[in-house]
Amino acid sequence: MSAGHSYDAEKYWKANLRLIFGSLIVWALVSYGFAILLRPMLAGIPIGGTDLGFWFAQQGSILTFIALIFHYAWRMNKIDEKFGVHEE
Repeated sequence: MSAGHSYDAEKYWKANLRLIFGSLIVWALVSYGFAILLRPMLAGIPIGGTDLGFWFAQQGSILTFIALIFHYAWRMNKIDEKFGVHEE
């Protein structure tokens, strides 16, 4: 944060926590929901030589997690810019 800049810390942290909780919900839905709980429903959908439930358990959850990392970094940079706390 540059000298002389002020920001609304409460709104900043609310935006940050909203992003974190949203990311955790997506991660849990994909890794736990699709790969474990919904696997029987996804078993009949073929993808890449296997069923969709198995794919989520083996690769889909990992790829989603990697995508979430990049999405979090991109959105956090936008939030930092919005509140004037971005790195220069």
